[in-house]
Amino acid sequence: MRITIVLPVWPSVTIARGLAALVAIATAFLIAPTASAATPGDLPGASAAEQVIVVSSTNFHSTRARLSAYEKSAAGTWVAIETDVPAFVGAHGIVSGAQRRQGTNTTPAGTYAITSAFGRRANPGTTLPYIQIDTNDAWTYNPRVPSTYNLFQSAPVNWASYGRYVEHLWKLGPQYDYVAVLDYNFPGGTISADSRGVRQASRPANTRAGGGIFLHVSKGVPTAGCISIDETAMRHVMDWLDISKHPVIVIGHADELALD
Repeated sequence: MRITIVLPVWPSVTIARGLAALVAIATAFLIAPTASAATPGDLPGASAAEQVIVVSSTNFHSTRARLSAYEKSAAGTWVAIETDVPAFVGAHGIVSGAQRRQGTNTTPAGTYAITSAFGRRANPGTTLPYIQIDTNDAWTYNPRVPSTYNLFQSAPVNWASYGRYVEHLWKLGPQYDYVAVLDYNFPGGTISADSRGVRQASRPANTRAGGGIFLHVSKGVPTAGCISIDETAMRHVMDWLDISKHPVIVIGHADELALD
């Protein structure tokens, strides 16, 4: 018997920050370089986080980046969990989160809460809400059906009418063995299910901006907009992520994300 856990959408950490703040944070990464941050918690949008993942690139036109992960200890110091892990980003590089558009194969710069997780394999240890996916599970992006835009779906329905605007998660193979979900362009309001079990939002996401921005296992090539790293590192990160520590990911230019 399969137990389904509903993925949270627009969680409290994101509500508190607000959409306007997220847009401002995303835009800030394309402004002129600033002085180095003293700690990961000093990076834009990360002040409340005790776990921070930093994805930095020296060239926003590149498909390559580096990933590091940090945790704030009980003593208030920051400890490196992963450092300088090679990562792929979108096939067309990185752009401001405020300017990112669907279908552009770009990764949105900015700071985003890591709200939930899923994967083809069993939970490796994260305390994030985690779903072990099966062949019914999908992520929908059809701009003609705004209420279902950028939502996880587990209903046993045929998504043929969505065409290319749906990801059949299981079919994407080992790259989705472990996936952390970022709160980029999430819908607002309440999420309810219709008679078929299709999840719908009362306040849809921006249907121009795309969605389904994840941190996941690399398959050795640039992504459609996600960040990907090798399986060993991804499993380690997933085991480490702790919802009580308000984890965030900060994506931007290496000059702006340098730490003292």
